[in-house]
Amino acid sequence: MNDVDVGKQIQQMVRFIQQEAQEKASEISVAAEEDFNIEKLQLVESEKRKIRQEYERKQKQVDIRRKIEYSMELNAARIKVLQAQEDIVGEMKENASKTLVRVTKDTNVYRKILKSLIVQSLLRLRESSVVLRCREADRVHVEPVLEAAKKEYAEKLKVNLPKIIIDGKVHLPPQRLNDAAHGPACLDSSGGVVLASQDGKIVCDNTLDTRVDVCFRQKLPEIRKKLYAQQVSQ
Repeated sequence: MNDVDVGKQIQQMVRFIQQEAQEKASEISVAAEEDFNIEKLQLVESEKRKIRQEYERKQKQVDIRRKIEYSMELNAARIKVLQAQEDIVGEMKENASKTLVRVTKDTNVYRKILKSLIVQSLLRLRESSVVLRCREADRVHVEPVLEAAKKEYAEKLKVNLPKIIIDGKVHLPPQRLNDAAHGPACLDSSGGVVLASQDGKIVCDNTLDTRVDVCFRQKLPEIRKKLYAQQVSQ
């Protein structure tokens, strides 16, 4: 083999090596491109996932805030309704108290009421001797009905007439003459009586104010139900 043949053979080998190197480099480039695309896709999906999670987190915060705001508004509305109901009940109670004042000015009616209150108190206490307290101005109304009240009580229970002592030192407070008068409302009395055992351990408060309070406490659920029904229908 001469030098020319050897040179050709070497050139062929070089071309073969170069071609093989180019193919290998191409394969490496394609593989690198694929790896890059895969990694890029993974990064994109990861970022998308983070964005979705952040959006969901913020959406939940918005939903929770809306629920809290709605709950606060609902509670405020309920409180407003309850306050309005309480104002109406208070107004009704005040009107009832004003009606009592008119009742006490009718002598015949008021004396009948006092007699009934005394009998009720005696039936609750069931004592042979009691102390009676009333407004100082009501003594003129209480004294005329005492005997009739004692007789009615004695007939109901088939017992002897009880002894009723009108307290001449301690009286129920007088009725406030007008709304502008000073002093707490608890110091007012619309009338009625308070009876107690001789030792003072058993007391029956049968004042008109107490009767109104008891009546309103008993009727309050019914009153509120009617008020609620009226508000719903409006």
